[in-house]
Amino acid sequence: MCGRFAITLPDEAVAQLFDALPSNDLPEVPRYNVCPTTPVATVTSAEGARRLRPMRWGFIPHWYKSPTDGPLLINARAETVAEKPAFRTACRERRCIVPASGFYEWTKDAEGNRLPWYITRADGAPMAFAAIWQDWSREGEDKMEGPTCAIVTCAATHEMAEIHHRTPVILEKGDWAKWLGEEGKGAAPLMQPPEPGTVRMWRVAPAVNSNRATGEALIAPIKG
Repeated sequence: MCGRFAITLPDEAVAQLFDALPSNDLPEVPRYNVCPTTPVATVTSAEGARRLRPMRWGFIPHWYKSPTDGPLLINARAETVAEKPAFRTACRERRCIVPASGFYEWTKDAEGNRLPWYITRADGAPMAFAAIWQDWSREGEDKMEGPTCAIVTCAATHEMAEIHHRTPVILEKGDWAKWLGEEGKGAAPLMQPPEPGTVRMWRVAPAVNSNRATGEALIAPIKG
């Protein structure tokens, strides 16, 4: 699962990294506690050009009458994303990338307290989460329009499996074009857990348990 993450790079650096044209309405950075239903920067590709553009994190299927008409779909399971009615068309036609600096996961101690961990790439490079997106709009009191997205997850192995059984699909740079549909079909094999040694992790303070918490201290390592 991926329910919180951080993005600390400036928009210009992210746009340069992905060779994408940045929109002028991207969410402010740095953000150390990105939560579901908030806007996130995503990379899309169409007509030979990439864009860095904001989307609501929380995929809304086209049949929802309001954003809360069904479950909050922040993740899509790699094992079923190509088959589930909510996701299958997006998986085939609307794949995107969510850039991140790292993400959070939780374990529990003997008393049931939630213990947060921060996970990032061992090589210090930004993460590129595989994701899918969907435009959604409705009129009325709950009027809303715009793109929404979900991060693709898969079964965790190696280091990640020590703290959680799911992990975001972390794309390597050589796979970005394939995932974005720039190199034809065949993206399904990319939905795999990272290779051993790809990520590193450390305990962080419980402050991040609150979705209102913010600041660089959230990703600082603690003992224990």
